[in-house]
Order: sequence, then C-alpha cells, then structure tokens
Amino acid sequence: MASGGYNASYEDSGPTGFGNESMDDSISANGTKSTGYSGDSAPLVGIDYKRNEELSNMLDSSKDGLKLDAMKIVIGMIAKGRDCTNLFPAVVKNVVSKNPEIKKLVFVYLVRYAEEQQDLALLSISTFQKSLKDPNQLIRASALRVLSSIRVPIIVPIMMLAIKDCVMDMSPYVRKTAANAIPKLYSLDPEQKEPLIEIIEKLLKDQTTLVAGSVVMAFELVCPERIDLIHKNYRKLCNLLVDVDEWGQVTILNMLTRYARTQFIDPNQSEPETEKFYDDEEDEDEDEDSDGDDTTKKQKKKAYVMDSDHRLLLRVTKPLLQSRNASVVMSVAQLYHHIAPRNEVNIIARPLIRLLKGHYEVQSIVLSNIATLSAERPSMFEPYLKSFFVRSNDPTHVRLLKLDIMANIASETSIHTILREFRAYVSSSDQDFAAATIQAIGRVAYNISGVTETCLHGLMNLLSHKNEAVVAESVVVTKKLLQLQPKENKDLIRQVAKLADKVQVPSAKASVLWLVGEYCNLVPKIAPDVLRKAAKNFCNEDDSVKLQIMNLSTKLLVTNPKQSQLLCQYVLNLAKYDQNYDIRDRARFLRQLTMPDDEEETALSKYAKKILMASKPASVLESHFKSRVRWQLGSLSHFINAEASGYNSLPEFPEEAPDPSVRDVEDDKFYSRPKSSDKKKKSFFDSSEESGSDEFYSSISGTDESGSEDESDSDGSSVSEDGSEQDSEEDSEEDSDEEEETSSEEDALENLRKHYVKAKPTHDDSDEETTTSEEEESDEESESDSADIIPAKSKAPKKETTNKSSSLIDFDNWEEQPASIVTSQQSDMLKPLQSDKAVASNQSFGNTINPVAPVSVCEETSELLNRISGNGLGATYRFLRKPYLSSDKMIAVELTFHNTSGSSMTGITIGTMQLPSGMKVEANVMLSQLVSGGSMTAIVGIDFNDTLQPAKFDICVGSDRKYRVKIEPVVGELLQCGNISESGFNALQDKLTGMHENISKTPTVAAIKDISAAIMNAANMHPVQSSDESCLKFAACTFSEKVPVLLSVKVKESNATITSNCEKIVIGSMLMKLVKECISKV
Repeated sequence: MASGGYNASYEDSGPTGFGNESMDDSISANGTKSTGYSGDSAPLVGIDYKRNEELSNMLDSSKDGLKLDAMKIVIGMIAKGRDCTNLFPAVVKNVVSKNPEIKKLVFVYLVRYAEEQQDLALLSISTFQKSLKDPNQLIRASALRVLSSIRVPIIVPIMMLAIKDCVMDMSPYVRKTAANAIPKLYSLDPEQKEPLIEIIEKLLKDQTTLVAGSVVMAFELVCPERIDLIHKNYRKLCNLLVDVDEWGQVTILNMLTRYARTQFIDPNQSEPETEKFYDDEEDEDEDEDSDGDDTTKKQKKKAYVMDSDHRLLLRVTKPLLQSRNASVVMSVAQLYHHIAPRNEVNIIARPLIRLLKGHYEVQSIVLSNIATLSAERPSMFEPYLKSFFVRSNDPTHVRLLKLDIMANIASETSIHTILREFRAYVSSSDQDFAAATIQAIGRVAYNISGVTETCLHGLMNLLSHKNEAVVAESVVVTKKLLQLQPKENKDLIRQVAKLADKVQVPSAKASVLWLVGEYCNLVPKIAPDVLRKAAKNFCNEDDSVKLQIMNLSTKLLVTNPKQSQLLCQYVLNLAKYDQNYDIRDRARFLRQLTMPDDEEETALSKYAKKILMASKPASVLESHFKSRVRWQLGSLSHFINAEASGYNSLPEFPEEAPDPSVRDVEDDKFYSRPKSSDKKKKSFFDSSEESGSDEFYSSISGTDESGSEDESDSDGSSVSEDGSEQDSEEDSEEDSDEEEETSSEEDALENLRKHYVKAKPTHDDSDEETTTSEEEESDEESESDSADIIPAKSKAPKKETTNKSSSLIDFDNWEEQPASIVTSQQSDMLKPLQSDKAVASNQSFGNTINPVAPVSVCEETSELLNRISGNGLGATYRFLRKPYLSSDKMIAVELTFHNTSGSSMTGITIGTMQLPSGMKVEANVMLSQLVSGGSMTAIVGIDFNDTLQPAKFDICVGSDRKYRVKIEPVVGELLQCGNISESGFNALQDKLTGMHENISKTPTVAAIKDISAAIMNAANMHPVQSSDESCLKFAACTFSEKVPVLLSVKVKESNATITSNCEKIVIGSMLMKLVKECISKV
C-alpha cells in the first residue's frame, strides 16, 4: 500500500524528521562527502566516508550528533540504491537510543533490511516490543512496521499480540499501521486468518478517516469473501469516503464497486436494447393473440426503483471526479461505468478528458479506458473530439489509442472533420502510425455507409503512395471494404488485381490474390494471368502468399478449367514438396477435392465449386477494445488484455435484490438527531416539538445531501431520487402533515410551558430556535431534553414537579450544600444525604443515563503540598463526587490546609494557574489566618474537560511565598453517578462497540458483593439492576461533556470478565485498568 511508506510517515515529524530532509549527498573531488542537511547538527565536511568503518565508528560514538549525521548518510545511501547491509550490526545497536530522531531513522533502515538480516533483527525484538509502548506515536508505529517486516514464522505470536495492542491504541496513525500489518501477518501465516478477521471487523468500526483506507485494503487482501463485514459499515464508509486519503479512496471505491455488484440489482436491466418510438397500436393487421401477449409482457415489466443505498454510493462518489489524483478519478469512472444507470454515466467524460493533460503514462492508462468506454458509448465522448487530435510530440502508443477513440466516436456529423485529420496522419513518417490511420479509415468507412465510397477512392489513391507500408495496409483495408459491395466496385477490383506484381508485402499480396480468387468471375480475363505470374515465383513467396496462390488456382480450376488446369496441377505439385507442413496438407486436401486420383467424381468433388466459391460474410471492422469489456475498467488485466495475477472478475448483478435491512444500523440516540420518519409514531407534544427542530435542520444543512443518509438508516427504503410518482406523492403527504403541525405549533409549545417543567431551563424552545451550535451537537442533549419532561395527568390538579435525577444540583437540599470555606468539623455535611438516595431510588429511569447522587464518597486523600516543601504548610485534596455550585461541569474538590509550623500563617490564597486547553478552575480560596496546628478546608471547582491532565496552580502564603502544586485526576473521579434501566443499559452497550469497547479478564475469588463495593469505592458509578446475579452493571457519565460510561463485570469460574463502554476511548481504557486493578486487590 502506498500509504504505508516511510516517506509519507515522517513528513510531519518536524524539522529534523526524515521526510523534510534533503538527502542529496555527493562525493567531492578530494574524496570527501558533504551533506546538504538543514538539521540541528552542522554539516560534516572533510571526513572520508568511502570506508564503512568510519560510519560504524560514528554510529558507535557516544555523541547523538554524530549518530544522527551517520544515520542520515546511511538513509541517503539507501535512497540512492546503494547496499548498506554490512552496516546492519552498527545500526541495530542504536535502536535503544533515547533520541527520537535517531530512533526513527534506525527504524527506517530496519524496515529495509530486516527481512535480509533476520537473525540480527530477531535479537532486537524485545526493544521493538518496548517501543510499542513509547509515548511518541511515530515510534510506536515504526516499531510495529519493523516487527511486521521480519519475515520469520517463529515471531507470528509476537506480531499478533503487537497488532492487537496497536488496534486499541489511542493514535489513529498507530491503528492505521496495525491495519497495514495485517496482510503481512496473513501472508506469513495464513492459518491466522480467523483472528485477523476479528481484528479487521473491529477496525472497520473505527470512525477515523486515517484508518478506513488501510483496513479496507486489509479486508480485500485477507477476506474479500466476507461481504457480511461490510453491511453494517457500508453507509459509514460512504460518508467517510470524501475525507479519506487518496489511495484509501481508491481502495474503498474498488471494494464498494464489488459490493454494489452483489447487493444491488442492475439499474439498466429494465431498459430494452431497442425500443420503438411509437406503439404498435397503429398496426391494424396484428392479431388479438399477439396483442394479448404484448399486454402480458408489459404487465410483467416492473418499474425499476433504485435502492437508497445504491443512490447514496453514486452521490458521495460524484464529487471525487474533481480529485487531483488521477487514480481516484479513474476509480470513480469505473464505478459509474459498472453500477450506474446508463443515463448518468456521461458525467465521467469531462473528468477523464481533464486527465489527458497529465504525463504520458497517465494518458496511456486513461486513453485505454476511454477506448473501451467509447466502443460501448460513442456519444459520450463525441463533444470532446478535439481532445483526441494527435499532437506532434505524442508517443506512438498514445497516437494509436487516440486513433482508435476517434474511429469509435465518429458520426455523420463529425466524420468529415475526422477524415481531414486522418488525411494528415497518413503522411506521417511513423509507419506504424500511418498504417493504423488507414485501418481507422477503413473502420469509419465500414460503420458509416455515407462515406464508404469516399473512403474507398481515397484508399485507392494511396495504392500509389511511395511508402510501401502504406500501400500494403491500403490493400488490406480495401480488400475488406470491397467485400461489402463487390459488384458495384468491379472496376476497383480490377485495379487492385493489377497490383499483384507491384506489392511485395506478404499480407498485402495475399489480400490481392484472395480478392482475385474470390471474385474471379468478375475479372475472368485478368485472373488466369495473375495466377500464371504468381505460379512462376511460388517457391520464393511467403507462406501466407503460397496458401492464397493455391486457393486462387483451385477456384480458377472450378470456374475456368480450360485456362487454369495445368497451372493448378503445377502449383499443387510444388506445394506437395514444400517445407511447411501446413502448405503440404492444404495441397493434399485441395487435390482430392478438385482432382481425385480415380478421375471419377466423388461425393465431395461434386460440390467442390459450391464449397470453394460460396459467398463469405464481409470482414467486421471494429475496435479491438471491444474484447476488453469482460475486464474491470481501470484494472491491470484490462490494460494488458490478459488476466493478471490476483485478478478477480466483477460478479454479475443479482436477479433479485438481497435484503437491504442488513445495512440498517440501530439509530444511536446519542449520535444522531431524531428522524423525521418517527413523527407519526409520537404524541402530539413530541411531534410538535420535533417538527420545529426538523425544519431548523432542513434549513441549515439541507435534506438533499445530509438527510438522505439518515432516512436510509431509519427506513431502509429503496426509493430513488429520480423524481418518481411515488416520491412526489409521499412528499405532498409529508408537506401537508407539516403544515398541520406548524399551524398548531404555538399552541402546543404554550401547553408545554403550562403543563411541563424542564429540569434544564437553558434548553428552552427559544434557545433551540436561535442557537445553531446546540442543535448541531449529538443527540445526547435532545434525548435528555425529552427525558427531562415529566407529563402531568390530565385530570390531576396542576402541580409543578422537578426531575431530581436529571438535575445536577438538588435544589430541595440547597441549604445542605457546603460553603466555599468550612471548618474541619463541618465536613460531615459533604457526605451523600439519605434523602437524595431515597429520591434517586424512587425515580423511574428510561433508556438515558440520569445523573444522581453518589452512592459512596471516597475518604482517601492525596497530598497536594508536602509540609517540608511548604515550610510547615501542608495541603491535601479529595474528590467529593458532586458538581460544584456554580457549574454542573465542574467537580467539587475539597482542599485541606494544615499548619504544622510554630507560628500562624496569613493570606493563604490560590495564585497563578497553568491549565491545559479546555480546562477551567474556579477557586475562591482566601484563608485570612491559619493558626499553628490548625486545619481549614476549602472547596474548589475543576472542569477537567474529561481528560486526565493535571490542574497546576500556585498556593500563595502572604506576598512572598509561592508553591507550585497540581491536582491529578483519577478516571474514577471524572465520572458522575448515573442511573439507567437494564434494557437501556443493554441497548446503549450494544451501540458502544468496536473502538468504544474494552474487554479484559482477570482472576478473582472474591464475592460479588465485595467486588461491587470495591468498584463503587474506586469509581463514582451507580449500580444498575441486573437480571443476572453473576453480572454486575454500573452506569455513569462524564462530568464535563456528559458522555455515557458503562461498566459490566461478569464473574464466572473464578474469572471476572470486565467490559467498559465509552465514546471517549481514553476514559474507557483507563477505567478498564482501574477496575481490573481494583478487583485484583479484593
């Protein structure tokens, strides 16, 4: 794969990376080599690098600068094709270097020579495995690439483990490298196919564009028959296609072409090849039976309706026709050619013409494909005729392809322009080109009857051309054209027959003799004389000419025996002793046919004249590219017109469309907005609220481009966009429904305000109509809005109720919230309240995670400031697992200050903060005085932005003392306790799969209750009621972005299977490690 090369990998590695360096090193006149690098090290001049010992010494040096320069020189030598295998031991030692730039270049070297020096490379496997854990993603990816380059079967298990680890890596680039390594491992050990398929299935669910192309290539190389792996990812691949790298686009396009040929029916099957413009009703002579048959046939023909997924593929690939990459344009062109309706294929013509401005190699590929397309669809390229005119600097193979295309697209309107071009080409000094031009003239004369006579006379004029090759080709083409109307062209046949002595090219002379023999009855006086002259020089002629002389003699024998019998016997006797066995066999056959030995007519000889003089069909002059239709357009097999190694022919369209529901994916309420197709199923208030939001989305993003994917996901319908009657009817019905809903929208919203109370007042209707950013976020917000609305019974008295489980701050217990500064004796107020638990337990939860009060609060504290470093001032912190007062995105953190010095401290405050991007801290800490031996507590709020990065700030004591401290978050404390029903838990867990799921096993002998308590103590999660007693389920959401976090622990046979699900991969993986460590300690 092109995307797996190192030059591309290190282009973004900085000023000292491999991709940005100038590798132009040259040996000077005095035997020294100077480098043109612009890196950190100074150029080396005056050192003799002819001996490899010098490079080895530099690589063994303790100075990183010398090592780096040596590696740059080595890589430059490799780039120039020089052999550097003898430096392998010296290079491989530097794989343990701590300098990342040296390490990257060492990996580049090892990728090149690891397969040749396998024994030495195996010695460094432990280093490669360590590099897989390196913080630098380029190092991790390079280590895996080197590991997969060692082609030794004994390391297959190590490669498998490395790939599995890298598949779960947080870096998309490392996951892409893992996808590239899958085919290498499969080629090394095909028995690993099943586990590799599982990895491919997991990678196919990856949402990043960087991984998509590589995993599809791995799919094509490892398991192209497993088409079922593509079903659920089909729409995702279509939507990601535009953003994937160019070579990934080529791979995905080829795969989707094959997929479409197996999953969709032929869009052109309902179109008859030939169809009369008028009906046959005007023909009064047709009987009733034929009318009945026609009616039955018409009833059987069903109108074709394109599958919505088929239309989606055509729509998302159309913009790629404007790609700068010729291969991408060619891939889209072949996709349209093979799966698009006939009336939509014309859009590929202009992009293909644009590619003709590229290099000759690109022109050659594109022109060969255009030649095939023009043979099937001549009108597609007729408007671009001038683009195919031959230029003086075109190479011969490009000229021949252009000639073929011009002959294909010639029509009655453009034929005269084409013939003027051909007239100029005939006089070219390139004999092959001139001969091909004459063949093209013959083809247009054959296809367009109106110019046949003109072309024949033009070819006859060429018979006197000074170039023998032009004359010979003219004779051959003239012979083929004369077969169309021999009687009308008797004079031309006589004129061609006179050329039998002048033409010396074997193919031309054979054509003349065949023409004279075939139409000897039209030239009865010339034919015997032609045979007499040909028989004289029979022994010196080419084999093809000898065969035609024998044919001419036997044909004259059956038509004019008086003048040709002796000549025929003479020719057959000469042929009897010819060196070529084909000629000898033909002579024996013709002798027995025309002159049997017993001189009595046999059953066969009676019909000799009918056999020899039977009328023969005229030669068909057509493009030889018509035979390439069986190959996939754009493939190597198509270009060479032979089956290349590894070629798989395109499957035929199915007669009946397979089930389209296999591509339906459950609508993820957390990632997509409610679909318009659900309007009729919802209540009055839901529909009114949703209609407003749908109109907002349609006005902003447009339903034609982005909404169709959503409709196909939810409906799975197969409605084409061609403007059918069904579409118009459905649209009119939907418009009327929307009008009715819009008319009562204001009343419905007013009723909502009267009978409902929202737990999040900031998400009211006015905000939904004016705030675009909130509307364009994921459906977590819209889903929570619907869950926050609690319907009031129609007959019950009006009573405003608040969903306490959805509220981040319990307003009923406002007075029980801690103050910003409290004493140590007041810390009991920070523990979870029993009333909160009671309220939470009595709530009925749906399929969304609703924040609730924490089940337990961790009493463990962490040191913030050491008393020795703080000159007697010590500080600790702990997470209270509750939101801060001013923001539900902030975690309340309790800071406890201890004065261990012998004197009081005054003016303790929070000073300068050093926070990562997106992190916020609100700390109103102002301790006026802290007596000796005393302690005071303060509450700060921190929004960690759902990351594990520490919050750094200064603790100031007075005006002269500052201490830099940091609060490091634990993944279990970044979560906010949440509740959800078991059915909702299972449904959400099914959606958060692939890269969002982590599964691990750990041995345990602890009881389930102890495991549950340990997990709730380590992580702020709420238990979910489970029907399986051996399975523990916990739910939570992140504090900052409210992303759902699920955890399940299945205990079976002294083993605990831990599964964590979260959209944020880092939090999911870290939670997995935390819980695994927690269970091991129980």
